[in-house]
Amino acid sequence: MTTKELLYVEDALGHEQYFQTKCKETASQIHDQELKQCVEQMAQKHQQIFQQFYNLL
Repeated sequence: MTTKELLYVEDALGHEQYFQTKCKETASQIHDQELKQCVEQMAQKHQQIFQQFYNLL
């Protein structure tokens, strides 16, 4: 893997962690249960994507 490719993967991992964190923070502030569930599912999806990227390494 080239340095540039490694930097891309590192950035992608960082973005997925950031999205997951923001989704969790947002979900904790939402009172509407349906919307809260949707945002929590988004957080789970970002965790899955992070794990898939990580497993490629």
